[in-house]
Amino acid sequence: MTEKQTGSRQSSVAAIVSRLKQAYGEDWSFDIVSHNLLDGHVEIVGELRANGMSARERGSAEGNGDSRLGRGGNAPVPGGSGHLSVGEQLELASNDSLRRCADALLKGAPAVAPRTTEHLRPSGREKPEYEAASTPADAVRSRPQVPESPRAARWAASQQNRQATAPAAPPPPPAADDSRPQERPASVTAMVQPVAEIVPKISHALPVPAAKPAVTVSQMFRDGTHPSYDHLDPVTLRVVGGAFNAIAKEMAHVLYRMSYSSIIRESEDLGCGIFDMEGAELCESESTPMHIGSLPWYIRGFMRRLKGKIYEGDVIIHNNPYYGASHTPDLAVTVPIFLHGELLGFAACTAHLLDMGGAAPGINVDVVDIFAEAKIFDSIKLYERGKRNEEIWTMMKDNVRTPDMNSSDIEAMIAAVELGKERFMGLMDKYGADTVMGTAYYWMDYSEKMLRQEIEKIPDGEYHAEGWLDDDGKNRDKMLKVNVTVRVEGSDITIDLTGSADEVETGFNVPYEGSLLVACNYIVRTLLLDEVTFEEFIPQNEGIFRPIKVIAPKGSIFNPNFPRACFSRFAQIQRVVDCVIHALAPVIPEKATGGNSASLYFISYSGFVPERQQYWMYLEVDEGSYGGRFGKDGMDCVDNLVANTRNNPVEELDMHYPLRNERYELRPDPPAPGKWRGGIGIVRENRYLEDGFFSCEADRHKEAPHGIFGGHEGLTGRVLKNPGTPQEESFPSKVTGYKMAAGDLVQITGPSGGGYGDPKERDAEMVLSDYLDDYISLDIARTTYGVAIDPDSESVIDAETRQLRSRQA
Repeated sequence: MTEKQTGSRQSSVAAIVSRLKQAYGEDWSFDIVSHNLLDGHVEIVGELRANGMSARERGSAEGNGDSRLGRGGNAPVPGGSGHLSVGEQLELASNDSLRRCADALLKGAPAVAPRTTEHLRPSGREKPEYEAASTPADAVRSRPQVPESPRAARWAASQQNRQATAPAAPPPPPAADDSRPQERPASVTAMVQPVAEIVPKISHALPVPAAKPAVTVSQMFRDGTHPSYDHLDPVTLRVVGGAFNAIAKEMAHVLYRMSYSSIIRESEDLGCGIFDMEGAELCESESTPMHIGSLPWYIRGFMRRLKGKIYEGDVIIHNNPYYGASHTPDLAVTVPIFLHGELLGFAACTAHLLDMGGAAPGINVDVVDIFAEAKIFDSIKLYERGKRNEEIWTMMKDNVRTPDMNSSDIEAMIAAVELGKERFMGLMDKYGADTVMGTAYYWMDYSEKMLRQEIEKIPDGEYHAEGWLDDDGKNRDKMLKVNVTVRVEGSDITIDLTGSADEVETGFNVPYEGSLLVACNYIVRTLLLDEVTFEEFIPQNEGIFRPIKVIAPKGSIFNPNFPRACFSRFAQIQRVVDCVIHALAPVIPEKATGGNSASLYFISYSGFVPERQQYWMYLEVDEGSYGGRFGKDGMDCVDNLVANTRNNPVEELDMHYPLRNERYELRPDPPAPGKWRGGIGIVRENRYLEDGFFSCEADRHKEAPHGIFGGHEGLTGRVLKNPGTPQEESFPSKVTGYKMAAGDLVQITGPSGGGYGDPKERDAEMVLSDYLDDYISLDIARTTYGVAIDPDSESVIDAETRQLRSRQA
């Protein structure tokens, strides 16, 4: 578009806006109701609202800039040759629609003093984002668009019928002091009445739109290729892509709001999404990365048995860690999505169930094999062709300690996936399967492209880090090595765990597909496409996985042989993630952190209830902390890295279980020094009111989180039974089925993260703030940070601080 054409277009829009402001002040709005792309031109229907009235008009623009629905008035008619982009066509068409709507409302309308809504805004605040658009062109770019529906087409046709009898001008706005309802003339009421009141009166006179040809799955995936998206415009891609995210989020909301157990309802230890027929991820909920990233592997795991034997109405469960599951307590519930009788994809979710029938209540570390850690459900149908399999339900309930909680949570999971299926089918009904699936694969390719662009910014090479895990839950004197080498080659990245510890004889092994791959995919995406700092929205989908390769030798702790138990796998993958950050820190210093707690205290409190012949069980995720990061201190008392679960409120524990929380606060030890200090861990104390059992899956009791770039290392964690009493006992980080008596107290102290940068470079006022918050002492401020503080005036002594820092340097 030439400079002259652009100027003409902007001038035209400005004239329209000026007329509207003169008549209505700021009390008007213009929205795009629908749009359609037809043979090289764009047609839209826009709606203008002012003073309680509205007008809808169709606008259009050709690919060369010509307006198809009239070229007079203020609609610009560029004179050059040259092809316009879809976005430019949408802009011209919206301007044309605005002009026509304005003409309909403004003919003969008297001018009024401009009115604004400034009196509604608190003093000093900027305009909200939704008021920022000053031209229709801006509005088109800032609002999601949807394709034109048959209903909108009928409305547009009816609009032409009504224009012949419409009045020359709408009535003037009512007087400001007249609060009585205003009665419109009949003709004006017809002009602005809702669409639903108009369509039934005229629908018999309109031709029925031709049905869109049905597109089958085999047609979309002909010759093994995915559906094309070349024919889709940017607006449709954005709208449908946004719908994917909305579906996944709504599924997750249903699941955690309907669930009974606190691990799902409060901690949100779950994941939901939509997947294609091969398990490729289309979208995911904003929940625990471990659950979402593993679902593609769950689907591929059960498809090895069920391929060709999946039917409409099936509900499939799966938790086999050697065929895709993240670990046995994380049960997946999946329903297939069919299109014209052919399998198109799946709606799936996974969540942690309280108990899966292992050797000890809730959490099992010290067990001999996979059969001792839980009941295995491998590609099992809870429903087949819509018929409930009562025998399977009975077997599931009879083999766990918490049958009521488990069955209620599974019912909630079924509700979530059925909703996902319904929403996805509705999306295909609205836009067509080829558009929906084409959009899905567009966003996969887009996400892959954006991640590859960021990988290419890292210098090619090998980067190494290592760490040591406490033990395997049984052999307490043997630490286990985590050896990480990160290779960057162009836009590909490989995480190689060769040299890590061999598989162990307890449940402290890691499922390769369902846990290790997920953690490695997560950390690459998190480091390079951080949503807070990255300008573009990058959806999480299958495309993120493509540039990443993970190597773990068979028979190692990260790729065990069947039937090794692999219940407790979280500390290991957290340490892999922490090592990846450490390895890449020299080449991406602004994205790295000091050593993180890279662990959590996943604890099972339980006991038997004779009256119900069931166990009560409470699963708690106790937080760790982050290391210091570029420009900011590490986050305190928060679940970190791959976990992303919420803490359970103490009210949940006190109200529903024979436990009492007696302490929950920041640990009192000083945080790791650094230019940006490390995060602070928690202290939490829970007391048993009845006899019961205690199991724990954790780490970081022996190796502290590291510091980087001159920052100091953090602090290890610990678990004590009855601290400060003659019965005090120190627990190891991994405990399985310890008996607890009524009155016993458990104290959990979470690790504190490492520091980032030289402490002498920390801003003196931040050191003062740490002192005033009781994080550090005067001595630490002076000797470690080189900052002199006057405790009486609570201020920094500048001259002495300069001397201390110059002398220490």
